[in-house]
Amino acid sequence: MSLTVTGSINVDHVIRLPQFPRPGETLTGSDYRIVPGGKGANQAVAAVRAGAKTRMVACVGDDAMAGALLDGFAKDGINISAIDTINDVNTGVALIQVNESGENTIALAPGANAALTPEQLQRHISALHCEQLLLQLEIPLPTNLAAARQAKEQGARIILNPAPAQSLPDELLALVDMITPNETEAERLTGIAVADNAGADAAANALHARGIATVIITLGARGVWLSEHGHGRLIPGFTVQAIDTTAAGDTFNGALVAALQQQQALVPAIRFAQAAAAISVTRIGAQTSIPYKADIEAMLEQS
Repeated sequence: MSLTVTGSINVDHVIRLPQFPRPGETLTGSDYRIVPGGKGANQAVAAVRAGAKTRMVACVGDDAMAGALLDGFAKDGINISAIDTINDVNTGVALIQVNESGENTIALAPGANAALTPEQLQRHISALHCEQLLLQLEIPLPTNLAAARQAKEQGARIILNPAPAQSLPDELLALVDMITPNETEAERLTGIAVADNAGADAAANALHARGIATVIITLGARGVWLSEHGHGRLIPGFTVQAIDTTAAGDTFNGALVAALQQQQALVPAIRFAQAAAAISVTRIGAQTSIPYKADIEAMLEQS
């Protein structure tokens, strides 16, 4: 079963701070790093490291970092033939602040990600002939819609991680088979606060009503709310000491589709993805924190 990830590639500039600065305040940080990131790239890396055959459709700029990023993806085993270089544009950039609790704030400059238009996507239509298509929201929304349509026509399962949070048209949601919002994203899509299991269940049912069969709402340390065709349940997570939550959601999504590609049933696939995300929050950075399949399996054996 093949997986295509259509999405963003960023260069992450990460700095650790004692707390987030208030407007007008200057704080001295530590452990400044430049690391590969972007939701699409993070999820593709997470998927391939978890054992999935993975191809990526994306854009980078013609800056000095782009070549190193592509080399890194290829080294991980991602098929990069559908990643285009856009002239006179920078690769996407994310400025990430991480506080002492491991929480983060992120400011994005899309750069070449904005060049992944539906017209650009048409250059790589063969990449959408896949069994699973994984999407996020750091590329133009019309491109996600075009990719979902093309892949759906070929019989693909469409998985949408609706991040960063934004409202979405019914036209896109009707094409989605599985959606994986966090609490904030679920509330943005449904108007229902996900403060407890009842809220998660109500939000999931609202998403079912918009045509999505499988809803997986990630709840951080509380676990995951899984709802299939209106039947919901909580799947508890792993307890770890988080030092950096950057890319935890991306790691979950990539590992989830990898487990499904390897024919795991949905609940074991979610547990596999939860273990991957739990490992990632104990490490610094985005792609630098993403574990390999052997690490994930070892954690599951110990639990």
